[in-house]
Amino acid sequence: MSALFEPYTLRSLTIPNRIWMAPMCQYSAAANGPDTGAPNDWHFAHLAARAVGGTGLVITEATAVSPEGRISPADLGLWNERQQEAFGRITRFLKQHGSVPGIQLAHSGRKASTDAPWRGGAPIPPERGGWQPYGPSAIPFTQGHPSPTELTTDQIDEIVGQFAAAARRALAAGFEVAEIHGAHGYLIHEFLSPHSNHRADAYGGGFENRIRLALRVVDAVRAVWPDELPVFFRVSATDWLEENGEGEGWTAEETVQLAKELQAHGVDLLDVSTGGNAAKVHIPAAPGYQVPFATRVREQTGLPVGAVGLITDPEQAERIVADGQADAVLLGRELLRNPYWARQAAHALGAQARTPDQYARA
Repeated sequence: MSALFEPYTLRSLTIPNRIWMAPMCQYSAAANGPDTGAPNDWHFAHLAARAVGGTGLVITEATAVSPEGRISPADLGLWNERQQEAFGRITRFLKQHGSVPGIQLAHSGRKASTDAPWRGGAPIPPERGGWQPYGPSAIPFTQGHPSPTELTTDQIDEIVGQFAAAARRALAAGFEVAEIHGAHGYLIHEFLSPHSNHRADAYGGGFENRIRLALRVVDAVRAVWPDELPVFFRVSATDWLEENGEGEGWTAEETVQLAKELQAHGVDLLDVSTGGNAAKVHIPAAPGYQVPFATRVREQTGLPVGAVGLITDPEQAERIVADGQADAVLLGRELLRNPYWARQAAHALGAQARTPDQYARA
């Protein structure tokens, strides 16, 4: 038996295998008009191909809970009925072909209003169709980026409500996993890290204050998400600042502490990544380089974890799960390169993988 192809149950939801698709922005939604933020044919084809390819859980890209929460004008969103309806077409297909549909709910914070990466990713000012970013403090992400407007407590309350509203829409659209994006330098991560959070109120300063927004969002989503369905939280386990001697940031030790709090608030799995909150920091990328951060959380808290980061080989993925380093692996770029990776991994590992009837003769 392959550990990678054992089903995995969280609450009452069973995911058919441990190969999951990580959220990856496509920057391909309409940027204005009635279809702003709604998934289109590109998103359908992109996500459907991974389900046909045997991926157990398919998580959409970061999906903004408000227009201002988008990373780029062409990001997906889930703040209106048109978007909800368009997602329904996708979730129905994923379920029909044996994959569990998941959605990552997000707010980009100070990294909002930027162009697509293939156009350079530069900030887009309001006069060119962008908008003013918000953050925990008026600290720009990096040189050349605008200073975000520091959020008031009333605005924070509004954002918490937006996460809850988006979760309700996600459920109505047919999603079965809700992941809260607390990583990669976006809004929740910005509050977690002392590198980006210099507030002096109830949301800044000590650890308990910096995690307050994260826990409020989790509580708001968990309150509207069914008890029988799981909630994930994606975290950047480190800013890579202290490891490089470059100042104070969010750390692996704090990630373990946060994981304990998240578990107490109803989070079922921690999706463990790193980085994204400090520009131009050295990250020692290598195959599986983020897996030890996930393993540490699992060992010290008992909270299930997903491992990500340069996982490309079936035998490598099998070892991660079989050795108890993580409960599942999330593949990003490898699934962009090869949507049929899961079925090919099953062949390599001597496991069974579902094949659509239409493809069985191959």
